[in-house]
Order: sequence, then C-alpha cells, then structure tokens
Amino acid sequence: MSEVKISAATRTEFGKGAARRIRRDDKVPGVLYGHGSDPLHLTLPGHELLLALRTPNVLISLDIDGKTSELAIPKSVQRDPLKGFLEHVDLLLVKRGEKVTVEIPVQAEGELAPGGNLLEHVLAALPVEAEATHIPEQVTVSVEGLEAGASVHAKDIKLPSGVTLAVDEDAVVLQVLQAQIEEAPEGEAEEAAAEGEEAGAEA
Repeated sequence: MSEVKISAATRTEFGKGAARRIRRDDKVPGVLYGHGSDPLHLTLPGHELLLALRTPNVLISLDIDGKTSELAIPKSVQRDPLKGFLEHVDLLLVKRGEKVTVEIPVQAEGELAPGGNLLEHVLAALPVEAEATHIPEQVTVSVEGLEAGASVHAKDIKLPSGVTLAVDEDAVVLQVLQAQIEEAPEGEAEEAAAEGEEAGAEA
C-alpha cells in the first residue's frame, strides 16, 4: 500500500464555532491519537483528505507543522448527511511493522447459478489484522456458480500473506438467497380461476 502525504497543522481552537470556521476555509478538523499519547488536534486540507479517503484504510504520512512526521490510518470519518462533505476525522497513530485491526471491503466476482437468486453481503467488510503499512485495499471472493442456500465463510476467503482474520472463522460473509416467486394478488388469482371454469363449461 502506498502512502499519501498530507500537511497538517496543530490547532488550539475547539467547539462548533471553530469547526465551522475551519470548514469554511475548505479544511477539516481532526484528532490524531494512539500509542498512549495525548490526542493531537489537527487541521487538515479538505480536498487532499477527501481524495485520500477514497482508498479504504489509506496510510497517511502526516507532515505536522513542518516539524514532525507521523503515520496514521483513518479510524472514524464524519460526513455531512446531506451534502457529503467531511466534518471531522479521527486518525490512529501507527508505526511501521505494527499490527493493526481494520475492516477491509469484500468484493464479490462471478455469476451465480441460473435462477435469479440474490447474493447477500452479510459482512460488507471483513475484520482482519495486518501490518499498518501492508493493509490490503479489499479482498475478492468468487461466487461463480453458487446456488441458493450456499454460504461463504470467513475461513473460505484467501487472504494476502501476513494478513489474518480478526473474526470467527465460521462467520458468514456472503450467502445466496433463493429468488422469491411473485404471486398474483388474491383477487387476480380468483378471477383467473373463474375464467378457467367458464372456459371449461363452454367447452
């Protein structure tokens, strides 16, 4: 996984008013924490951060006040529910070689067996433990030919080297649901039956 470099500045103003002023300048308030250190309140560039967060569990190299450099991964991201812009971000401080627990997206590929069955993502993201600098962007699972009632468990997913499950190996990740047959409304069914009886009588 490549690193994304972002310049950040420490901040001393807090509260909703200060956060609004930060966002008006196209910046995002954030907090960096971890390793038992005191939380460090930061201001980050909005556009650069938005682009970086398009990659799940992105590794961010923070240049703080042009003085110190730290590695971090996003832990919690708050967005405006209507407009979608970033409101706040929590960053977890990490070190090279350190193992962290994260959730990585599950991507299904292939076609289910014929029949119009549905694929349900029971777990949209798979909890795993991986080195902070080697977190996979996603895991891909083949569902080719799976029939109704089939399930894919956590233990069935092939993980990259150095990545281990952080969830019960028997946990269901994907399952195939049987297609529901649409039934005609009761009134239409009765009408169709009556027409059939009339046709039989005429014959």
